[in-house]
Amino acid sequence: MSRISGSANPPAFLLAGDSTTAVQSADLTGGGWGDGFIATLRSGAGGINYGHNGATTVSFVNGGDWAKVLASVAKYKADYTTFVTIQFGHNDQKATANISVAEYMTNLKNMAEDVKAAGGTPILVTPLTRRNFNISGLASEDLAVQANATIAIAKSIGSLYINLNRASTDYVDAIGATNAATYNLKPTDFTHLNTAGSVLFGNIVSGLIDVAVGSSFGFNIKTYTKPNATIAKDVASGTYIFPSGFGTLPNNTLPA
Repeated sequence: MSRISGSANPPAFLLAGDSTTAVQSADLTGGGWGDGFIATLRSGAGGINYGHNGATTVSFVNGGDWAKVLASVAKYKADYTTFVTIQFGHNDQKATANISVAEYMTNLKNMAEDVKAAGGTPILVTPLTRRNFNISGLASEDLAVQANATIAIAKSIGSLYINLNRASTDYVDAIGATNAATYNLKPTDFTHLNTAGSVLFGNIVSGLIDVAVGSSFGFNIKTYTKPNATIAKDVASGTYIFPSGFGTLPNNTLPA
């Protein structure tokens, strides 16, 4: 592991979430921002994408994914400052999930507390926007309830959080429906991301984490999270960009 001389342990990011965090699947059923975010890590930082297609705050725990995340916190915490991003909501909101908003909030709280107990730091993440647009030409903010609930529970327990829902909504509103659709995993899928979308929104996450973490852990997080300057500039100005030339994105950059 390449570590900056004299610094605290570099960060490790373990990404817990549904298909809007997960790797771009070969069968085109899921793909999110996770790998695009991991690709922004530098200087000995690393990450693992544990996103699971179709996951809710209940199934991610009951299906064994959460145990894997917590085991990785235990594994890496001696050598890394270990963060766990927690982003759910897309599937929790569905009637078939039978998960109330109150239960969703409790589940997020329990997950954050599990991370703390394991020796890591949770970062709650509001859900990535869908790229469906209303007749006014703006994104249909159909995850606002889950986004607000995520922020509320983060504040109530004093957890770090990033408002990806707001940032991603603002960006797709700025570039419009036609441009936003170029990030679709397949033409009719306005939820999941192709590789360019993973890079774009992964860079947005990286920038948000820069602000949320800052210099609070014995290092300046910007030493380790390096959003692409061109992408960051275009996002800030609301200018459309289709990232290219990034090759195969990593889903695990931590030592075995």
